[in-house]
Amino acid sequence: MKQNLRINIKELTFKCIIGILPFERKEKQKVIINVSFNYIYKKDYFIDYSEVSDFIKKQMKKKKFELLEEAIAYMEGKLYKLYKINNLKIEISKPDILSDCIVSLSN
Repeated sequence: MKQNLRINIKELTFKCIIGILPFERKEKQKVIINVSFNYIYKKDYFIDYSEVSDFIKKQMKKKKFELLEEAIAYMEGKLYKLYKINNLKIEISKPDILSDCIVSLSN
């Protein structure tokens, strides 16, 4: 039995180094990531969403991206290589970078 399913990982929240401003290169800041994608579930194939969440968090912390654009491009490439997925959507938010709004970038 095959089933086309959509995984949604909402509000994955942690701190990492991201940004181009001098203080952003020194101090970790809060990021919130939303990821969703489709895949074909089969009896012998499923995607462990906790593994995907952990991968994203570890890579964001390890890579210390300067731009949100770079982070999204990197994650897109890696997730498509690691998993049999399609229709991948990624949104990265920096809720504390500006005092009067939440800044986000998505593909």
